[in-house]
Amino acid sequence: MTMLIDDNTDDHDDSNVLLPLVLKDISVAYTDVPVIDEIDLEIRSGEIFGLMGLNGAGKTTMIKAILGLRQQRSGTISIYGQENISRQSKARLAYLPEKFEPPWFLTGMEFMKFSLSLYKRPFEREEIIEAAHKLALDTKALDRRMHTYSKGMRQKLGLMGTLLAGCSLFILDEPMSGLDPMARALVKRMIMDMRSLERTIFLSSHILADMDEICDRVAILHEGKIRYIGTPDELKRRTNKGYLEQAYLEFIEHAC
Repeated sequence: MTMLIDDNTDDHDDSNVLLPLVLKDISVAYTDVPVIDEIDLEIRSGEIFGLMGLNGAGKTTMIKAILGLRQQRSGTISIYGQENISRQSKARLAYLPEKFEPPWFLTGMEFMKFSLSLYKRPFEREEIIEAAHKLALDTKALDRRMHTYSKGMRQKLGLMGTLLAGCSLFILDEPMSGLDPMARALVKRMIMDMRSLERTIFLSSHILADMDEICDRVAILHEGKIRYIGTPDELKRRTNKGYLEQAYLEFIEHAC
């Protein structure tokens, strides 16, 4: 299988810059069966980077390795030059899991206060209300307990708790899960607002139209290896397809 790396940028030189996320020669196995194998990846400061792959390709395993929840068989992972499991690294990273389930007995405001306290961020009610407005989350619901929330409402709250953490690096696993088209549009706008603040976003999603719209670069993880790194437009150009979903399918069916 071939690998296509379209990563040439003439003015790109990170030799003296601490990158938000660097994976070098990362391999992870379950009971000696390789899941991800010899992965190298560099995420640049201030970019939105998307990870694409079929179910079982190893996306969640990679994210768990980045978070220090899954020990790699080989390789190193660093966050702004520090080992990923260090206290300094964890303080600079906020994570939204694919299946976000907040404690049912907390109200929305109580969850936000708790979430912000983990990152030593001040709790400002007006900031929470403003974020809720941006995601079209009914502000009255913030005073209700989680068991009254729909899936979409819980997802919006999780995004708020993550993106308001004040971190430099955000890892979002399927952030659009359970959201309707309007909510997806609002979430994409909020994510792009984070980029304008020089925050770095690493996300995985099966909704490739969203990736095409907001990602500066994407990677294809297929059968445990990174097969492509580059811009969505370049992948579409190389495969002669007009949509990222079509380009992705063409790539894994033929280029791989």
